[in-house]
Amino acid sequence: MAVSTAPQSSDITEDQREIVAMVRQFTDEQILPNAEHYDHEDSYPEPIVEQMKELGLFGITIPEEYGGLGLDLTTYTMIVEELARGWVSISGVINTHFIGIYLLLKFGTDEQKQKYLPKMATGEMRAAFSMSEPELGSDVQAIKTTATKTADGDYEINGQKMWVTNGLMSALVFVLVKSDPDAAKRHQGMTCFIAEKESGVGENTGAYKGLNVPPKLKKMGYKGVESTELVFDGYRCPAENVLGGEEGGLHKGFSQMMDALEVGRVNVAARGVGIAQRALELALRYSQERKTFGKPIAEHQAIQFKLADMATQVDAARLLTMRAARMKDEGIRSDLEAGMAKLFASEAGRFCVEESFRIHGGYGYSKEYEIERLYRDAPLLLIGEGTSEIQRMVIGKKLLQRHKI
Repeated sequence: MAVSTAPQSSDITEDQREIVAMVRQFTDEQILPNAEHYDHEDSYPEPIVEQMKELGLFGITIPEEYGGLGLDLTTYTMIVEELARGWVSISGVINTHFIGIYLLLKFGTDEQKQKYLPKMATGEMRAAFSMSEPELGSDVQAIKTTATKTADGDYEINGQKMWVTNGLMSALVFVLVKSDPDAAKRHQGMTCFIAEKESGVGENTGAYKGLNVPPKLKKMGYKGVESTELVFDGYRCPAENVLGGEEGGLHKGFSQMMDALEVGRVNVAARGVGIAQRALELALRYSQERKTFGKPIAEHQAIQFKLADMATQVDAARLLTMRAARMKDEGIRSDLEAGMAKLFASEAGRFCVEESFRIHGGYGYSKEYEIERLYRDAPLLLIGEGTSEIQRMVIGKKLLQRHKI
C-alpha cells in the first residue's frame, strides 16, 4: 500500500512527474523488496547501484553536453525523496556524488569538467566529499590534514579524514585540507583538492599511493553504503587537481565547501521527507490491519491523532525542502532556508519513524517488520551535514543578519 508522494502543486512539470513516477516504480520494485537483505548483511547493494546507472541517476544534474540528464536541484530533490523512501542508504550512494558534481559545475575548470563529468554521469566514476576528521566535530576550521607544495609542483597531502560516505567505492574524493597554516583567518587557508583513487581498493598503489581506506565503520543503521576513514600518508595530488585550478581555487576551499553544504542540506532534508513518508505509509497500513477490542486500531482516536501529526509533518517538511531547492535553482542564497529545511525535515523523519514504531507496538521491535530498520536509520539525518543544534545556530545567526536593526 503506497501513499502518493508526488507534490500536488500546479508548478510541477509533466517531465518532473514522469521521472518521479519512474523512480517511485524503481523504488517499489527493486529497493523495498531487497533493502532488508542488504541491511542485514551490511553489504554494498551493487545490483541496485548498477540499475541506478542504467536509469541515469548518477547524472541527474550533469548537463547534457557531458552526458547527463541536465535536471535541476528541485527535480533531484524529489528523486532523492523517493529513493530514501525505499532505503535511506540508497540515497546516500548518490548524495556525496551529487555534491561532487555541484562543486565541479560551480567551481571547476573547463578541463576538470571535461575530464570527470562524462564518467560521473554514467556512474563509472563516483564521488565522495570529505571534511570531518577524528578530532573535530562541527568546527570545520579546526581541520589538521595538510597539503604542502613540493619541489615538483604538486601537493603532498597528509592527515586523516573521518565519516566519508562512499569512501571505499568512490574514485574521486573532494577533500578539504589546510593549505596555508599561517593564514590570518583559518578559513582563508584551506583548499579543496580532487583526490583520485581506485574504486573499491583499501590500499592504493602507483599514482594513488598514499591514500588508504581502512575497513568500513560499523554503524547502528545506514548500512550497505560504506562510511570510512581516509588516511593520507604522503599522497601526491597534481596542482591541476586543486578545485578551480591553482589560480582560481587555492585557499578558497572553505567557501566552496560551505556553498556545497547548502545543497547538501537540501539533500538531507529530502531524505528526511522520504523516510518520514515511508514511516507514515507503514503506519497507515498497519493501523488498518491490526485489530484490538474488536476493531482496527486506526479507528481509535489516539492512533488517528498520531497519523494526523505525522502526515502534517511530512507535508510541512516537503514544502520547506522544495522551497530551499527552488531558491537555489533560481540563484538565490538559501543558507537560512536550507538550514530550516534540514532541521525540520530531519526532525520530522525521526518523529514520524518513532510514532510509526509506537503504532506497531511490540511488532515494531521485531526485525520482521520494516519499521525496525527505519528506527535505526533515522538518527543519522539528525547528524549529517550539521546537527540540529548547528542548524539552529545557523538559522539564528542568519535571521539576525537579515533583520538587523
